[in-house]
Amino acid sequence: MKVKKKVPLIDQHDKNGFYGGKFGGNYVAETLKKPIEDLTKLFEKCRYEKSFIKQRDNLYKNYVGTPTRFIKLQNLTDHLGGAQIYAKMVSDANGGAHKIYNAITHAMLCKRANKKYLCTDTGAGYNGKMFSMVAKKFGLGLKVFMGTRDIKRQKPNCDAMRSNGAEIIPVDSGSKTLVDAVSECIRYWVANCDKTHMGIGSLVGPNVFVKICGWSTAQISRELKFQLNDEFGQIPKKLKLINCVGGGSSAYGFWSEFIDYEKSNVELIGVEAGGSAKSKLHAAPLSKNSKIGILHGAAAYCVQNSEGQIDETESCSSGLDYPSCSPIHCFLKDTKRARYTYATDEEAFNAYKLVTELEDISPSLEPAHAFAEVIKMAPKLNDDHVCIINSCGDSLKDKDIIKKHLGSYNR
Repeated sequence: MKVKKKVPLIDQHDKNGFYGGKFGGNYVAETLKKPIEDLTKLFEKCRYEKSFIKQRDNLYKNYVGTPTRFIKLQNLTDHLGGAQIYAKMVSDANGGAHKIYNAITHAMLCKRANKKYLCTDTGAGYNGKMFSMVAKKFGLGLKVFMGTRDIKRQKPNCDAMRSNGAEIIPVDSGSKTLVDAVSECIRYWVANCDKTHMGIGSLVGPNVFVKICGWSTAQISRELKFQLNDEFGQIPKKLKLINCVGGGSSAYGFWSEFIDYEKSNVELIGVEAGGSAKSKLHAAPLSKNSKIGILHGAAAYCVQNSEGQIDETESCSSGLDYPSCSPIHCFLKDTKRARYTYATDEEAFNAYKLVTELEDISPSLEPAHAFAEVIKMAPKLNDDHVCIINSCGDSLKDKDIIKKHLGSYNR
């Protein structure tokens, strides 16, 4: 198993959609094969079409507000000592998170397919919020499937979705979180695919959804490459790119342009949700050595119980408590191109507190996991190392959770 050079990672699959011969694929019901084939043909045509790319780039620049900032966290650097610490502020994007890139591509594909409705899933609420913004802009109807537990945890984003005209479909089955929302969204699409376009909110699912999402979020690393050259005159010799990983869309987007670099030059570090230190539950299939399973149409490492069934997860972060991960991250792990670890809830809250006290930024609990890792790493490194965190979401959605655990909320 090997990562190829000069080929986008999203395209390094075989004819059946498998990365490395064992991750991904299209484990779908017979009724979904034709819709997925049609979507695959449409995407492969559009992704190389000049007018489609021009429209996308125009929306990214004038609607999303790209490029997002690349800033040095000087106070955090001085406090920790060791490596230089920077942040790619993807949370500056319109709506407050990286999910906007994927939502735009799906809305454009929906229009090209002459469909009038979108459906999608959401956990932390940012994907639902971004889809609602884009659906309103494109004049499309939208249903957002969301676990009832997450609806309670993420009120600000739910309010935003409704204000944009989206219908939130509560999902009260299973763990009442993201995994169940994705399942219900797929079931809805099976019955309504003739009129409705489905957008999965992360780098998961049948092969075409992995590719659409990765193609969209790669914008993050394209920007970062230019910004690094502007800041340093070159790509730093000892660069570490640290990103939280749930499904893995922001991490792939952050890493995409750097995967061809040698690991000794550019290290890719993914940080999963380790859950509470007081609990055995977690959402870290990559770093806690879970076995391969099948979930939402793809083979990947999955959190499973002793009988091989998808197990419950736990995390303070609604966006990271998915029991599986992207086939692409499984591939990056097995080829040893990326390294995966985890942060506990407690470490994420402590990282949020330290970062917001020292810097004028306020990351959501998802990237707070990545900040927790850099807080551990940076003091052990020399100042010729450059650590960059993808601050991929704004904390506004988590204000009630943060206030409950820390006693206050620093915006």
